[in-house]
Amino acid sequence: MKKIKIKKSHVHQNQKSFFFEDYFQSTLNQKKNQKIQISEDRLYILFVVFFSLITIFSISIISTSIQKSSFEYRKKSNQNYLTLRRDIVDRNGEIISRNINSYHAAVKSSLVKNKKNFILNIKINFPEIDALNLQKNLNGKKWFYLKKRLSEEEKNKLWSLGEKGIIIEPFQARIYPHRKLFSHVLGQVDDSNYGISGIEKYFDKSLKDMSKMEDPIMLSLDSNIQYLIKNELEKAMKDFKSKSAGAVLMDVNSGEVLSLVSLPDYNINIRKDIRDVKYMNQITNGAFELGSVFKTFTLALAFEENILSPETIINNIPNKVKCSRYTIGDIHDFPESLSVENILIRSSNIGSLMIARMIGEDKFKQFFKKLNLLEPLEFELEEIGSPLNFKWEKCKLETVSYGHGVTTTPLHAAAAYAAISNGGYLIKPTLIKHNQIKKNERIISKETSKKMNNILRKVVTDKEGTASFANIFGYDVGGKTGTSKQYFDKNKNINTFISIFPSQKPNYVFLVILDDPKGAPHIAYNYKGQVIKNISRNEAGWNSVYVAGKIIEKIGPILAINNNEVHNNHVVKKTN
Repeated sequence: MKKIKIKKSHVHQNQKSFFFEDYFQSTLNQKKNQKIQISEDRLYILFVVFFSLITIFSISIISTSIQKSSFEYRKKSNQNYLTLRRDIVDRNGEIISRNINSYHAAVKSSLVKNKKNFILNIKINFPEIDALNLQKNLNGKKWFYLKKRLSEEEKNKLWSLGEKGIIIEPFQARIYPHRKLFSHVLGQVDDSNYGISGIEKYFDKSLKDMSKMEDPIMLSLDSNIQYLIKNELEKAMKDFKSKSAGAVLMDVNSGEVLSLVSLPDYNINIRKDIRDVKYMNQITNGAFELGSVFKTFTLALAFEENILSPETIINNIPNKVKCSRYTIGDIHDFPESLSVENILIRSSNIGSLMIARMIGEDKFKQFFKKLNLLEPLEFELEEIGSPLNFKWEKCKLETVSYGHGVTTTPLHAAAAYAAISNGGYLIKPTLIKHNQIKKNERIISKETSKKMNNILRKVVTDKEGTASFANIFGYDVGGKTGTSKQYFDKNKNINTFISIFPSQKPNYVFLVILDDPKGAPHIAYNYKGQVIKNISRNEAGWNSVYVAGKIIEKIGPILAINNNEVHNNHVVKKTN
């Protein structure tokens, strides 16, 4: 049997080979794993770096956004406390319109934990708030206004409730300390502080000029005089059951309006949309037939054209005149012969008609154009009325001579009377106080103006005059009455009295107008030195004149004091 021999060396070599191969493979595997580990570490590092950068940028963006939002909030919040609108003051510097810091109260419903208690607390402190409506809003709205324009007391009440759901919003409110007194002049602003009517709208841009916030707009109006006139007009509306009333007091030389009242008026602190025609500005926006006040213009033109003099006698004045298909007559019977001045004093329609025919239509047209009676006035309000369309047709010359068939605003008429009485200079009515008097175009001579002032005084003082109730001692009042039918309702009167005083050298023109006044038998009239009652006449001489007399008696001392101050200053300078 053959033995097999095993070579140890071979086995040893294999063994060595085995161990060598295992080490080599292990080493390779280790290196491979190390490379993988290094690659993964790099990825992790890159990921961490990238994530960190994203986080940093995100934080930076959010921070910037928050800071910007906070800045905008602070900016908006600060704006609520910066005055956004200039003050308006009267001629004496008394504030009549100003911005103040105020508040709105809103509710965020989700923050109100106990709604029943909330409603109860609000009802106790603010009984005017409707509890049912409040409950409906709490259940149906996420956010709503609880009450706008809080007073300081109301704001403190809400704060004291300690309710997280109540949000107090600061804002700027426009307030009018005199409430109704200047409603037809000042107008209103909306919740965003934009003017929507009156002076507030006309001067809106100027009132919001931040560079002028310390400089108030000074009006020509006098608060004390405005109050006295308004008070007497309100009494007149009750006495004569008048639907509306108005008055305007103007400086005949400067055109400054010291008072402008229109009734009924309204509280401009209460933001309401006023659309009812009864709240129309009677003085600037109403176009009326003003009647016999136009006779003054007829006589002034006749004197200016040297056609007649005040003493000229007009003979054969008929009771009635046929003109085209119309018959023109007088309300009262007059003598067949009247002087020119007596035609105005006694207010004869036919006498005025005859004078107008002597003048002629062309000159009448030119004179009316100069007086600016038929075109819109330039004035610091947008509520300005335009005279109704007017054509010089058959009989227009005759009817216009005594104020029939032609409409204009009371402000137009007052401005025209100022020109007639101030020496003949056309004036521009204004609501802004000026420091100097500007002489405008002259439309009649000084001599004609003086003649007219003398006659207007006699309308008040003469036995046959129509305005005796305006003969207030010490004020030398002159003027002319006008009783006419309403343009759209011939059954109702428009009664007007335009006065000037002192008539020898007028400083003021004062117009009073009453809409559809009735007789006032309860009034004890002092008629030419005799007290009489139970008079139910409704001509202007028995109501508009009566009211004007009462007002002049009240405001006269204030105007006299002002004039004396000017006079005294002049005397002192002259003495020194």
